[in-house]
Amino acid sequence: MMTPLLAVDAIILFRGGIVLIKRHSPPYQGCYALPGGFVEVGETVEDAVKREAREETGLDIALRDLVGIYSDPGRDPRGHVVSVAYLAEGRGDLVSGSDARSAEVFPSQSLPPLAFDHKKIIGDALRKAGKINAKQSN
Repeated sequence: MMTPLLAVDAIILFRGGIVLIKRHSPPYQGCYALPGGFVEVGETVEDAVKREAREETGLDIALRDLVGIYSDPGRDPRGHVVSVAYLAEGRGDLVSGSDARSAEVFPSQSLPPLAFDHKKIIGDALRKAGKINAKQSN
């Protein structure tokens, strides 16, 4: 029996929308997804999500909050992958990089079909962002 792999996903708020990448490689090649990837040995999940965001979008990100941990064994067709998802704000110039055919900003109310369980993750992130914004305005 193998140990699950550890990954990260970033819900990046940028220019009034959410940054998505078009996947360059299988699974879900050509589909839109959150920027993210696997945690490297010796790397924290926080460093991994910042590295993956920079590699795939060109953006530097500031982490706002932990959205959640997604561990359904069937969420990734490659095998059991556990993902730690962060809500973040992007800074810089948006350019696609490794593992991404393109990087684009979409309004949260009109997202394209998404790979993996990223629609659920974005929904959770937007609910959390609403709670954060409500607390900040009090």
